[in-house]
Amino acid sequence: MAIRRISTLASSKQAVEKASRVIRPVTSSSTNISSVDYAGKQEPNTKVLVPSSTVVENGKGLFSSMSSGKLLRSFLTLEMAASEPVVDVGTWIYSSRLMKSAMFRQMVFGATKVTFFDHFVAGRNQEEAGETVKRLWNEGIKGMLDYGLEHAHDNVSCDKNLEAFIQTIESTKSLPPSSVSSVVAKITAICPVDLLRRMSDLLRWEYKERSNNLPWKMNTLPLFSESSPLYHTLQKPVPLTPQEEQDLELAYNRLQKIVQKAHEANVPLVIDAEETWIQPAIDYFTYSASISHTTADSPLIYGTIQAYLKDAKERLVLAKQAANKMGLPMGVKLVRGAYMSAESQIAASLGYDSPIHNSIRHTHYCYNDCACFMLHELSKGPGSLVLATHNSESGKLVASKACDLGIGKDGEKLQFAQLYGMSEALSYELKNEGFQVSKYLPFGPVEQIMPYLVRRAEENKGVLSTSSLDRQLMKLELQRRLKAAFLKG
Repeated sequence: MAIRRISTLASSKQAVEKASRVIRPVTSSSTNISSVDYAGKQEPNTKVLVPSSTVVENGKGLFSSMSSGKLLRSFLTLEMAASEPVVDVGTWIYSSRLMKSAMFRQMVFGATKVTFFDHFVAGRNQEEAGETVKRLWNEGIKGMLDYGLEHAHDNVSCDKNLEAFIQTIESTKSLPPSSVSSVVAKITAICPVDLLRRMSDLLRWEYKERSNNLPWKMNTLPLFSESSPLYHTLQKPVPLTPQEEQDLELAYNRLQKIVQKAHEANVPLVIDAEETWIQPAIDYFTYSASISHTTADSPLIYGTIQAYLKDAKERLVLAKQAANKMGLPMGVKLVRGAYMSAESQIAASLGYDSPIHNSIRHTHYCYNDCACFMLHELSKGPGSLVLATHNSESGKLVASKACDLGIGKDGEKLQFAQLYGMSEALSYELKNEGFQVSKYLPFGPVEQIMPYLVRRAEENKGVLSTSSLDRQLMKLELQRRLKAAFLKG
């Protein structure tokens, strides 16, 4: 995977500007590709995944190798995660003043370790995460390594996080070849969050005013559409100070080092998405790095699109069309989203409608719509899609459509991903159908991973149907063992 540097920044910039002029934000009617149309057309020889009822029958042995103690803990953990009152109480405890007590905090961390942590996290360090990768690889599943870092607020923390990301990439060299599909990085861990907020304000204002007065701005793909939430920036922000511009250069250099290390290790880099108030800056980092470090065929860097945002499809279309005009193989990880409560609260506090779709049905529609758009694009040209979903219907739709379009199952253009500890049945169903499947593997100390676990709990509380089949299979396995023990006794 040889990196070819874009030779002339000026020519690349002209290409982006030309694409931006040609590709003006379009209305939903002109960009909409109906997922209903795709889902409704079943060609006579279309290969679809087996029905869930059959999966239940075939999946009875999925958890047979798990010890009875671990199986019971995993079952109870998923039951707790599906209980809205339990999640609400746990979230309240984590954000309460009680956590300031060292003794109480250790009690919470201890209880979390033997329940949610052990089920949803790949390990406390690189060694434990590596063992998880090897175990999954033996079962035909790849790993997406994510050292669970959160927001950094100064350059010292950013430099420390840089080293952690580099060590994570280095660790892939000692694992079985191809067992790691990608390494995940957070821009908020290598660039101070306050600077990302300032950059996002300036990028939003530049889009609103159609001005071009950001001296630090490099080549990028379109960051906004007409439906993007711009209410975070109601007044013209002041330019970056000389110190902020220096900090920006340091942050971009950190990203360059991570990308270069990923290239050397021959492992793609996935950039996580976060809240809308800083997402424009995150997309700016992702797209500008993708332009300056591209490959001849497949992406080295993947950005993340959150389908629960109302502007997700329009932004995806604009970015992909601009990438096509530049000959850039665009990498996309498609997720539903994980900051629902925070986004709605911020919008309400400013007197604006939430940027989140009004219902889960609309989110599902947008997700499938974005997936089908990308599949059609990939059937005609370069790029790659990581479909991160726990929704069985989305998985079946995309698997069927990929077969219709002749997109191979080798993972070059399409792979599926689920969170570790969730949707095991879907993961193995897709794997058994020949598709490339990865598990998102967060790892790190318990206290460091807590924000990740809280987001997962809030994202899925009360509607953990994503793992309902797993719970059903676990329950059947527990009943089988109890029955066997009773008969033996």
